[in-house]
Amino acid sequence: MKMTVSQAMVECLKAENVKVVFGYPGAAICPFYDALLDAENDIRQVLVRQEANGGHAANGYARISGKPAVCIATSGPGATNLITAIATAYADSIPIVCITGQVNTDQIGSDVFQEADITGSAEPFVKHSYLLKDPEDTARVFKEAFYIAGTGRPGPVLIDIPMDVQKSVIDFEYPEKCEIRSYKPTTKGNYVQVRRVMAALEEAEKPLICIGGGVFAAHAENEIRELADLMQIPVITTMMGISVFPNDDQLFCGMIGTHGVKMANAAVNECDVLFLVGARVGDRAVKTPLALEKTTKIIHIDIDPAEIGKNIGADLPLVGDAKLVLQQMTELAKPMKHDEWIAHIKTLGGERKYVEPAKGTVNPRVFIDRLAKKMPANVTVVADVGQNQIWTCTEYKFRKEGRLLTSGGMGTMGYSVPAAIGAKMADNSRATVAICGDGAFQMSFMELATAVQFGVDIKVVVMTNNRLGMVRELQTNGYHDRQTAVFLDGSPDFIKLAEAYSIPAMRVYDDATMDKGVEMLAEHKGICLVEVVVDKDMPTL
Repeated sequence: MKMTVSQAMVECLKAENVKVVFGYPGAAICPFYDALLDAENDIRQVLVRQEANGGHAANGYARISGKPAVCIATSGPGATNLITAIATAYADSIPIVCITGQVNTDQIGSDVFQEADITGSAEPFVKHSYLLKDPEDTARVFKEAFYIAGTGRPGPVLIDIPMDVQKSVIDFEYPEKCEIRSYKPTTKGNYVQVRRVMAALEEAEKPLICIGGGVFAAHAENEIRELADLMQIPVITTMMGISVFPNDDQLFCGMIGTHGVKMANAAVNECDVLFLVGARVGDRAVKTPLALEKTTKIIHIDIDPAEIGKNIGADLPLVGDAKLVLQQMTELAKPMKHDEWIAHIKTLGGERKYVEPAKGTVNPRVFIDRLAKKMPANVTVVADVGQNQIWTCTEYKFRKEGRLLTSGGMGTMGYSVPAAIGAKMADNSRATVAICGDGAFQMSFMELATAVQFGVDIKVVVMTNNRLGMVRELQTNGYHDRQTAVFLDGSPDFIKLAEAYSIPAMRVYDDATMDKGVEMLAEHKGICLVEVVVDKDMPTL
């Protein structure tokens, strides 16, 4: 069928069942946007207010939908603005396909208006990238891009398309299959190694499962729950693995790491077999991996062989897709009991104590605890980066249908509002809450306009302490309290800001208003904003 490349690009998205795209147009991508206009009944265009936020929205959409999502930007600054979102998706293994416009083919390398080498610039942060110069390669490139983004270890794929190529006419046919000779990710685990892993777990007196974000990437939540329950093995998570297990499950012991809970960190130090599933064991999860290697047998499952042994040595490495490998393991698993070990771990947590808030403020941990009790079970909570992230991760008690999204590997401030928009659009039946600090909120609050324009019902929590709280705390504890460049004086009145967008809003500053704020977030139909006033010196932990 004869059509322009731009029209073919739209047909590629239809073939991949793409229903929503997030983007910001410009001259170099206008041919594609023009073609999208003819497909408005099939593909919804969402105009974000800044290109990186289009990438974050696609990130949230992909994580809830479970398939690659699409973001679009023009050449030059449009494309370079997208790099932060690409890096954010790469660090957390999120499948997004990024489409950027480029100057005409004969102008590449001439430093013409709004030219940037985006494939070169983004190279460290993409799973793969294409500069599409041959119009006849359009269908193949798109088919490969979606396949690469969503298989193996998921990640971002970039397609950069010159404007003249977009206008070219081709004979289009979308391929049914994708065969890439050099790309053959291992999915099933080696059977002999699977048996060794099972033997090690059966012999362990104090086994412990550590779940990372790779379990979500593999859609293996049910499989890891089934195995843990059958073998009665206690479970901890990294930040990215939170909400795989409901907090009220007797096997769940919390989040590990620098900002994790005492029970989980103590369990890591005392276990004799640590079973890592889709977790890379970054520096914030385990501070002293070499010491742990000496005292504990490490089992590590990951679909990316480069992740196994990178940060911590593995006695029993197992490369494969977590879902398939866990199914293999469950077929061999025997029912077991570890009652004494589980009971012992439960004694390691200690009593949680909340700091008494200063007058005119509330304790953010108490607020999040109350919010969790009032929100429906099938909630999506999108935590931004900073103190609010840790308060959310440690205090929000997820039920079985709940889901936490956050920027873990890159720690990107400004992530939560656009990601919440994408997450809500992926599944409108899920209540969706973005929890931000006042610093992170001011990096992306312009996306409130996107939510209003497209009728996206997100709930926004802004925790205000007029500080970059985590940096302030770092300066206080590590730099003799020499606080600098952390004061957010001059910030807008967030209630008036919300009103400027015609968004209902209220401020929480004591116990009575806390209950009203939680009620608004849980009961209000439509978008709303609640500002939570927090003491400027409130500690992270």
